[in-house]
Amino acid sequence: MQAVEAGEDRVGTGVAGLDDILGGGLPRGELHLVRGDAGTGKTTLGLQFLLEGAAAGERALYLSFAQSQTGLRRIAAAHGWSLQGVEVLQLPGADAGAGRQEQTLFHTADVELREATAAVIEAVERVRPERVVIDTMTTLRLLADGGLRYRRQLLGLRGFFDARPCTVLLLDGAGQDAALDDTVYGILRLERVVPEYGNVRRRLSAVKMRGVEFHGGHHTFRIRTGGIQVYPRLKPACMDTPGNWEVRTSGVRGIDALLGGGLEHGTACLVVGPTGTGKTSVATLYAYSAARNGETAAVFCFDERRETFLMRARGLGMDLEPLLERGTLILRSVSTAEFAPGEFAQIVREAVERQRARVVMLDSLTGYFHAMPQEEALLAQMHDLLAYLGRQGVLSLLVVAQHGIAGDHMRGPLDVSYMADAVVLLRHFEADGQVRKAISVLKKRNGSHESTIRELLLSGDGVAVGEPIAGFVGLLSGNPTLRPEAR
Repeated sequence: MQAVEAGEDRVGTGVAGLDDILGGGLPRGELHLVRGDAGTGKTTLGLQFLLEGAAAGERALYLSFAQSQTGLRRIAAAHGWSLQGVEVLQLPGADAGAGRQEQTLFHTADVELREATAAVIEAVERVRPERVVIDTMTTLRLLADGGLRYRRQLLGLRGFFDARPCTVLLLDGAGQDAALDDTVYGILRLERVVPEYGNVRRRLSAVKMRGVEFHGGHHTFRIRTGGIQVYPRLKPACMDTPGNWEVRTSGVRGIDALLGGGLEHGTACLVVGPTGTGKTSVATLYAYSAARNGETAAVFCFDERRETFLMRARGLGMDLEPLLERGTLILRSVSTAEFAPGEFAQIVREAVERQRARVVMLDSLTGYFHAMPQEEALLAQMHDLLAYLGRQGVLSLLVVAQHGIAGDHMRGPLDVSYMADAVVLLRHFEADGQVRKAISVLKKRNGSHESTIRELLLSGDGVAVGEPIAGFVGLLSGNPTLRPEAR
């Protein structure tokens, strides 16, 4: 993914994906708020923001009510960072004046708040930073011990920083604070969700950013060693690369004839059928054809191991190992228990933009949907991904398994046929005491296709398609019967 460079009126956050969402970074010289519960990554984001500035020669200051210097350095060390170039100052917390509550004529909150404010002002005037992080506003709220006093303090802080050329990140909890929200220029919200199964999912959103056109909504992010990585949601409407409608053939004459010559780049093809009908084998033909011709193909496996995929392809005469070594084939097993949909979309995007993949195969969409039953809007996210791939001129192949082996009640987990430009249907049928496979094309938006149903043959010699199947009724239903006159 290409990072968006910060302009003169923007400062980079240190997180490329977040800068992309914000259209180049945070507005310079303003107060910005980062909201989130404990464990959402607020401190990590604050450190990345300061380290980005320090690397550019800017003075950076971390003012902490919540974290000790030792704790901050431990967090930084866990990411492999050195805080050299970042001034860290631990400020007095909400309990600093507890021992002298009986020793003053003034309200304890007034004394503590003045001390905390004075410490902030003294540190900023001494260091003269271009970037500041204050962690956390929760402590200032407790010190103020009252709505009016707190609002006055916020206005005073804003006036103080408005007079200085520094960009400030205020870290706070996830609770609502209308006074703080109104005071700041921009708001980022970090969230943490624990699914029924799998790893913790994190997401962020830009709630408010005055004068900035940003990419709204939720975006997936992860905290890894080395910091936060953000995976912006795809914006297919902004991808103006047109499809070139180049035809991709499978290398099997019968399949190409069924599809009116082949499949066009920039389209999506759904290969659907019950287990054991050859869905993955048929889809792999297109990836194999592209990789063998020197173009890059990317295959993402959700349901089986890499070794199993390679062995099955080899058994059908498709030796993929040399193509993997050459780099024209990308084969990746995907654990959807570990990946959120937004992260997976960015993995596909990198394969297209960095490795120039011209064919993308998802095997299977069924496993993808089943692995994330709690995720909302999976269909919408898949629609955006396919729209993006289409605009990039990529041929998308989606394998979808139907429940059941045969009969009238076979169905898929979700109806995604409306997203596809072409639908290839595979079925089992019984003839002469044998279970056989049938292949047909139900739909092809671009151009004509055969309406016949043919037998699909898989063997050590490869994939082949037989003559049209005659004499049967109900093949597409999965419950065929032999016509009386054909007996």
